[in-house]
Amino acid sequence: MKTRKLLIAVLVLVLLAVYYIMGTGDLRQRRDNQALASRAVEAAQLLAQIPPSPADLEQRLSAAQSSYAETQNSFPAPLNTTQIINSVLTLADEAGVKAVPLVTQPWTTENISDFNYSVFRLSVTATGDFTRVADFVDRLESGGPTPLVIESLLVDRVTDMQGEEGTLPVSAQIEIVVYARPPAPDETRKAE
Repeated sequence: MKTRKLLIAVLVLVLLAVYYIMGTGDLRQRRDNQALASRAVEAAQLLAQIPPSPADLEQRLSAAQSSYAETQNSFPAPLNTTQIINSVLTLADEAGVKAVPLVTQPWTTENISDFNYSVFRLSVTATGDFTRVADFVDRLESGGPTPLVIESLLVDRVTDMQGEEGTLPVSAQIEIVVYARPPAPDETRKAE
C-alpha cells in the first residue's frame, strides 16, 4: 500500500511535470502565432499599398531596349585616323587658316557614365586672323567628323604675324576628341 501511494504520488508528479511542460510550450506557441499573425496583417497592408504594375510593361521594356540599341548603333564605328586628320585639315583650308596637327593619340576605350566608347584625341594649332579661326572652330563643330567635341580651346594673339589691315592675327590651340562606338567583343578578338 505504501508503494502504491508512492507510485501514485510519483505518477501525479510526472503528470504535473508533463502538463506544465506541454502547457508552457502551448502558451509560447500561441504567443508566437499571435505575433506572426500581426506581422502577416502588416505585410498584407504593405502589399495593398504597392500600386499594380502597368499593363504595357513588356511593351515598354521592348521599346526601351530597341531605343537603346538604336542609340548605340547611331555612334559610328571608329574611323580611320588619317581620314579624321584630313577632314580637319580640309576644314581649315576652307576657312582660310593654317592648321598643324601636333599630337595625336591612338584610339583608346574610355568608360563614360558606365558605357564604353572608342575615343581619338587630336591637338591642332590653327593660325590666321581671328574671324577665320572662329569660322574654322564653327566648321569643326558643325561639319567635322561626328561626334566631335572640342575639349579645350586656347586663343592667343600673335604679334609677330602680319595680317591684313584691320585684322587681328591669332593662334588657337585646339584639343579635339572624336567619339565612336567601341569595337564589338568579336572584333576585338579578330584584331588580336
